[in-house]
Amino acid sequence: MTASKSSPDTRSSFRLWQILTVTLIAFGYAGYYLCRSDLSVAMPLLIAELARGGMSPDSAKVALGSVASLGVLAYGIGKFPSGWLADFLGGRRNFLLGMTGAILFTVLFGLAGGIPLFTLAWIGNRALQSLGWSGMVKITSRWFSYSAYGTVMGIIALSYLFGDALSREFMARLMDAGMGWRGVFFSAAATLAALLLVSLVLLRETPARLGFPEPPTNPANLFGARGEVPKPASLAALLRPFATSPAFWLVCLLSLGLTIMRETFNLWTPTYFTQAVGLTVADAAHKSALFPLFGGLSVLLAGFLSDRLGKNGRAAIIFYGLLLTTGTLTVLAWGHFGASRTTPVVLVALVAFVMIGPYSYLSGAISLDFGGKQGSATAAGLIDGVGYLGGVLAGNSVAGISVVWGWNGAFAALAAVALLSSVAAGIYLARLRKLP
Repeated sequence: MTASKSSPDTRSSFRLWQILTVTLIAFGYAGYYLCRSDLSVAMPLLIAELARGGMSPDSAKVALGSVASLGVLAYGIGKFPSGWLADFLGGRRNFLLGMTGAILFTVLFGLAGGIPLFTLAWIGNRALQSLGWSGMVKITSRWFSYSAYGTVMGIIALSYLFGDALSREFMARLMDAGMGWRGVFFSAAATLAALLLVSLVLLRETPARLGFPEPPTNPANLFGARGEVPKPASLAALLRPFATSPAFWLVCLLSLGLTIMRETFNLWTPTYFTQAVGLTVADAAHKSALFPLFGGLSVLLAGFLSDRLGKNGRAAIIFYGLLLTTGTLTVLAWGHFGASRTTPVVLVALVAFVMIGPYSYLSGAISLDFGGKQGSATAAGLIDGVGYLGGVLAGNSVAGISVVWGWNGAFAALAAVALLSSVAAGIYLARLRKLP
């Protein structure tokens, strides 16, 4: 096949390859979450095991929160070089290497027996997983036109939402059947290994490898005409457009606030449901899946709307979504729910619905808009990296707040983060509206 072909059969074949590519990276990245959500789902069991070994439950919670925080720190730091590596070397390599690292370190965590080895295994897991998303964004920039960025990245973002929800449900069923936390970790690693093998065989870096032309990138990207060139000339040439763009750094600030909130719910929702709401460990794992599930619905809606509301549509959705997030977190912080176990669960799901759609734009469609084919992975890596450096606070800091001021205090702190983020979103929207 040649790039000049445009027959109906060729176009149909290209669409099938696009569908296969999206399916492979979406399911593959969903598999990453088996080896990421396992700590959150198993957290109550790990706290109980450490308590049986002599630690107080509160000390165990703070210690495991520190493990999670160090993992997020490793993940955030790894995001920066992961973007550069994908832009220079290709996204497929990043994506597959991240899967391999997650499998190996998840097995190591399952073999560990105390905080030091838990920490080592979790840092290694999260550091290698940092390669995955930027690799996936780079692949997407080569396979899809800018006119479909919002829709395509909305579908791909379901990998970390519905994938997270399905992972939690899968692991909850394993625990329902009596499996301990070690078995949960080993099962997660085995499932991801199967997905790795499929991706290794079928995933392609670019349609050019199959004789198809690459679709066009956004002409408004920060690199101009160079945005169509997949490989940067140098690291300085790659980083300079991002360093000099105020709009890009506003998006990084938004990532900071939204990641703190998302990581807090990802990590602590099962523990909140057991300690404050009174659910069993298995039921809390089931109910915690509602957060990524409703987040996935939010992403589908936001992705659909963003390609239809014009150049300011994404910024407007982020701004109004953050205002609604602030209000919902305020109700969680100061609301009185009596003996109701339903209301807190519904409110947590509502937070996901109004927050995760806006969050998904940042290192997805907006990164592709900023970076084009040349710097999309770097844009995603920088935006995510800044966000996850803030997400470190979701571990031991949130644990400490919940120990001293209870979960109401933790939600009040998150409401303040959401309010400050909405201010940054308002400035970002105002800047875009001034552009021609």
